[in-house]
Amino acid sequence: MMQKHYQKALDSIATQTLYVVATPIGNLADITLHALAVLQRADMICAEDTRVTAQLLSAYGIQAKLVSVREHNEQNMAGKIIDALSDGLIVAQVSDAGTPAVCDPGAKLAERVKSAGFKVSPIVGASAVIGALSVAGITEPNFYFHGFLPAKPGERRKLLETWANSDYAIAMFETPHRIAATLADMTTLYPERKLMLAREISKTFETFLNGTVTEIQTILQNDTNQNRGEMVLILHPDPPEKHTNLPETAQHIMKILSEELPTKQAAGLAAKITGESKKALYDLALTWK
Repeated sequence: MMQKHYQKALDSIATQTLYVVATPIGNLADITLHALAVLQRADMICAEDTRVTAQLLSAYGIQAKLVSVREHNEQNMAGKIIDALSDGLIVAQVSDAGTPAVCDPGAKLAERVKSAGFKVSPIVGASAVIGALSVAGITEPNFYFHGFLPAKPGERRKLLETWANSDYAIAMFETPHRIAATLADMTTLYPERKLMLAREISKTFETFLNGTVTEIQTILQNDTNQNRGEMVLILHPDPPEKHTNLPETAQHIMKILSEELPTKQAAGLAAKITGESKKALYDLALTWK
């Protein structure tokens, strides 16, 4: 049965196409049959680090022509890739782990290839962000993915401040050498906010830490092993404030304003008029919707 689906994937591969292939983020078994078929058929594989990709190909007995396409040479290499596609070849693009162009090189190449009139097709696979979200227990339907947090402390704190009252989950990447500073900033801003730290997803030391920001900070301070590896942070939405104690006058004003203005603007104006909590008024208006 597996061979049947693999053959079907092989037969579906088209020439003059750039395939953007997701590769495992840790466990080699997470690669898809579709990805293996593309890598097997590709005349050329563009790799972020050819040594890393060579190990993946070797694990599955695949031999292919590897070329280095990294952030610093992506624009220059695009012309060569377009020439290869013009010659009727099949080209695959991979990063060291995960999906190219998502916090990795690949977006510039994809855009140049599309502009040249060739097809760019995604081969989906493992995702650290979606993997982390799937076990975070987030019930809200919306989330925001930021990528890596700013390295500069001032820029990072300013960004974290904008999420103080977010009513959606926020997924972000952080590095081991900056995680302590980031958690310190979060503790200052919202110490009781729920947070999940996903570390080394799909790898040998896969770990998921759940708790308040303060609790996660304490865990990392007491166990240096938890400061290592690839990290995804999932910041839970800010819990809605109870609005049952809002005076009827404040609720009436909010009702009128929200019918004429965007909810956020209406809540701000109602808070100035009534002296009540802007967030409580905003959350009340959301219940009406």
